[in-house]
Amino acid sequence: MSGEITKITEAVSRNELVKLTKELISIPSYYGIRDQETEVAKHILAIFQKEGIECRLEEVKDGRCNVYAVLKGTGTGKSLMLNGHLDTIPPYDMADACCPHVSGNKLYGRGASDMKGSLAAMVISMITLKRLNIPLKGDVVFAGVIDEERQSLGSISLLEKGIRTDAAIVGEPTESKICTAHRGLEWYEFAFTGKTVHGGRQQEGINAISKALKFMCVVENELAPRLIERRHPILGNATVNIGVIQGGTQLSTVAGYCSVYLDRRFLPYERYKDIGQEFLDIIERLSSQDADFKCEMKVTQDSIMEGNYVHLAYEIDRNDPFVRLMHNKLSRVLGIDAELSYFPAWTDAALLSNYGKIPTVVFGPGYMACCHSKDEFVEVSQLVESCITYALTAVDYCNQEK
Repeated sequence: MSGEITKITEAVSRNELVKLTKELISIPSYYGIRDQETEVAKHILAIFQKEGIECRLEEVKDGRCNVYAVLKGTGTGKSLMLNGHLDTIPPYDMADACCPHVSGNKLYGRGASDMKGSLAAMVISMITLKRLNIPLKGDVVFAGVIDEERQSLGSISLLEKGIRTDAAIVGEPTESKICTAHRGLEWYEFAFTGKTVHGGRQQEGINAISKALKFMCVVENELAPRLIERRHPILGNATVNIGVIQGGTQLSTVAGYCSVYLDRRFLPYERYKDIGQEFLDIIERLSSQDADFKCEMKVTQDSIMEGNYVHLAYEIDRNDPFVRLMHNKLSRVLGIDAELSYFPAWTDAALLSNYGKIPTVVFGPGYMACCHSKDEFVEVSQLVESCITYALTAVDYCNQEK
């Protein structure tokens, strides 16, 4: 294996990684663009085709396509999926977001960290293995998927088509750390109904904002402290955040409606159905105390996934053989003991792990702190480290007998 480490390390081209990352950033793939991610998928497809790697596009919805590629093994070894999302958030306040540039060790542009850098590293890792003609017993599968930033249609499509591997790496920006867990996520809307009257006749109205305030006080003063007590050895505590409040029409009118939107982050051992039930219990209690208290709860449209999929929490045992193998490879690449951590946001790893039953880690170049910002960047050195780590992990894992 030491000879292959040297071969792979020498074969991975910094310039080629930078070039491909810049090309991917230059192709917009945010919500609102026609076919959104498909031009990025086609670009990756063309690169794999040029290198003689088996690949294909698959339409998921409304012209939006996943892109798949595979380095075939002999059929006796374990298979590995490199999974990355093709979409980004919009530019927002990032000037020249799709005009990438390099300054020192940093490559700037929308999606540099989240996650076109990871995509480039995954693609180049497979190309490197192909060029070196390194034998594999099991398959290395690349899955470039759509829609992770919204409803994860791409990874859901992958699972619905029955695509499975023995392990997977989801390439989010982890700062070259191996992430083995993240919280689950749900977004709820609470719609409070009152009675609208002129402000001069307040006693005849029912103020929906006041009713919402009662609810929020219980959430903040009772539920939130309970969640702080629910702890996980890696992730810390469960959380709830009141993110948006909308209500009323004008100052001289008693508000007849009010909507409150909450973000609930839950731990791997919390059951999804219990998350919503806690809020329903609060509503039931307040309704029993106040005949004018009327509230309806629902999952927000942005959070609803197709079928029966939900944003579950994710965790893999840190003693899992795949985690240990990858930790060994990354430590050798970095020259230090690689750090095991957790990911602060939700990822498609939860889908692959919970619904696909695929042992999955989250790992890639970039910093969460700069994602979705006007200064998004990825360090070129991390692109190289990640690419080499993907390749080394694939060689070792896919040459293990099933």
